[in-house]
Amino acid sequence: MREDKLAERSMEFAVQIIELTKTLRMRKEFIMANQIGRSGTSIGANIREAHYAQSRDDFVSKLEIALKEANETDYWLELLFRTGYLPDQQFRQLRAQCVELRVLLIASCRTAKQKPHS
Repeated sequence: MREDKLAERSMEFAVQIIELTKTLRMRKEFIMANQIGRSGTSIGANIREAHYAQSRDDFVSKLEIALKEANETDYWLELLFRTGYLPDQQFRQLRAQCVELRVLLIASCRTAKQKPHS
């Protein structure tokens, strides 16, 4: 159940990140658009990949990669906000979603690590 919620939330977040990259590209800010686009969509891609992991360790590894991508995305969100490319309200909304994803990922990793090997 938690993975389904995580997958859905990461997809919603990725859609919003893609919309943000469109805005950044219109403003000719290609480097930051590419960076946040890559990291922000990679979160969900790794979560989806984890569903087909070959082992528990592989599953945890994919979720940990997603967590790293979420942390990187948070960095880009803050940088875009501090440089005036991201308005306050949009920053707060996207950052809250990013924090939620990180919380869910951390909990999922902990739960998976605590389960006995099959």
